[in-house]
Amino acid sequence: MRDALVSALLEHDLDTRFCFLTGDLGFNALEPLRERLGKRFINMGIAEQNMVSVAAGLARGGMRPWVYTIGPFCYARAFEQIRNDICLHNLPICLVGSGGGYYYGVQGPTHHSLEDCAVLGSLQHMTVYVPGFCEDIAPLVRLLVQEHGPAYMRLDRDECTESLTPPPFSPMRMLCRGEAGVVLVLGSLAGSTWEAAMGLPGRLRPSLWCCSRLPRTAQDFPKDLVAQVQAAPWVVVAEEHVASGGLGDAFARLAMENDFVPRRFVHCHSKGYPSGLYGSQLYHRKECGLDAYSLIRLVASLEANP
Repeated sequence: MRDALVSALLEHDLDTRFCFLTGDLGFNALEPLRERLGKRFINMGIAEQNMVSVAAGLARGGMRPWVYTIGPFCYARAFEQIRNDICLHNLPICLVGSGGGYYYGVQGPTHHSLEDCAVLGSLQHMTVYVPGFCEDIAPLVRLLVQEHGPAYMRLDRDECTESLTPPPFSPMRMLCRGEAGVVLVLGSLAGSTWEAAMGLPGRLRPSLWCCSRLPRTAQDFPKDLVAQVQAAPWVVVAEEHVASGGLGDAFARLAMENDFVPRRFVHCHSKGYPSGLYGSQLYHRKECGLDAYSLIRLVASLEANP
């Protein structure tokens, strides 16, 4: 998705207020953007806290900064600066965290973004976006270059196969309709889940939805999804994120507050490091039951024991 982001920014008619700050990342990817922006492309070095404060200063001066770095170096290392310098002043800054969930694999927990949506979603004025597919990036760029408050975009890898074409970007959209329960997936985890779901017969196939913006109110859930939740024998929410503060938490709270509680609710989420070992993104997903095979097996068991 990083390459899709660069292409979308290059294709957009960026005005002179736009500037891009990177924490010494993006080599062999960001160079075209650097050539396009000139002095408005700033490599801030490995100093993420300072980078966020500089972005806040630029925004106070009328600029529209984007800040790009590895996820945990953004939401964890620079949290105080994001909270105090950006969010308390409601500044128009887009934070881009590269490598959602277990994306960086064997580089271990220092590079894994398992709490980012919870941490940044807890801040006032902040909106959290988790694109599901490369096709989502261009419409998100068009939206975020005009955003009038803080935003965070979590980038991962697009896992959608060429045989599937994602519907147009929406904060929450249905990827396929089935006769079983409902599966609501956060971001790019939807791609592999979608392919696996399409291999199921209709009576066992769930209605699969992709969430690309963390919901804040009941109005963020489409009426079609609410109707399916109320009628379904079960609902599964899956996310490569810890249990607290992510999509599952938001869904459960808003469902209870607004009276569309499912008959049975299962939350599949990151469980950290059950074995104490580090491996590929797929390895960690399997440990947490988040890989496509595990999710489809869960669907089958729910259908067999509703």
